[in-house]
Amino acid sequence: MKLGVVGLVLIMLAAAWYFGVFARLGEPRALAQVLVEMGAWGYLAFIITYTVLQPFGVPGSIFIVAAPLIWPWQTAFALSMVGTMSASVVGFSFARFVARDWISARIPTRLRKYDEALERSAFQTVVVLRLILWMPQVLHSFFGVSKVGFWTHFWGSLVGYVPPLLLVSYLGAEMFDASGKMQPAAWPIMTGLLVASLVIAAFARAYERRRLSSSPRELRVVQRG
Repeated sequence: MKLGVVGLVLIMLAAAWYFGVFARLGEPRALAQVLVEMGAWGYLAFIITYTVLQPFGVPGSIFIVAAPLIWPWQTAFALSMVGTMSASVVGFSFARFVARDWISARIPTRLRKYDEALERSAFQTVVVLRLILWMPQVLHSFFGVSKVGFWTHFWGSLVGYVPPLLLVSYLGAEMFDASGKMQPAAWPIMTGLLVASLVIAAFARAYERRRLSSSPRELRVVQRG
């Protein structure tokens, strides 16, 4: 069954290449034209393409940058959230149930240091990592081979994705031109998002340290009682 799933993934990637999907993803203007011409079916095509291709190498930034250039920001945000969550679930599930041993041996050391944090406070750690790193394939894989539960990963990812995807969807037209290239106005916005993410991460870490330091004191009080 695992070999069958791997074979299916390879077939889908080969089909995407054969039908020129990768070429269109490299040209946001052409991609926008195709999706607009498809009407309501363009929504489904966007989500399916995002879900199938992003976990296996295509950057998710291509999709979330293209969305606000095609649709109103509310629609772009909804589609970006659905596509990003679907891709995350596929990447997580592939790592956990199909290629766990192979992927586990290739997780970077810089992510392995979060193993203990996931055991102590899985939900908070998932939120912070998604908020800062967004949706790289290696992060899907890391969560998949870790001990974090599926639903903890799902809801933590959902919460962590909301701020950056909302910002890109709302300000996408100011941050990127029609070809998908970043405009000068994008740098202050991205810097602000990075700073906000780091501040939230610092508060989360401080809260976790305070919670862990208070636990022994509470235990001693209970034992004395």
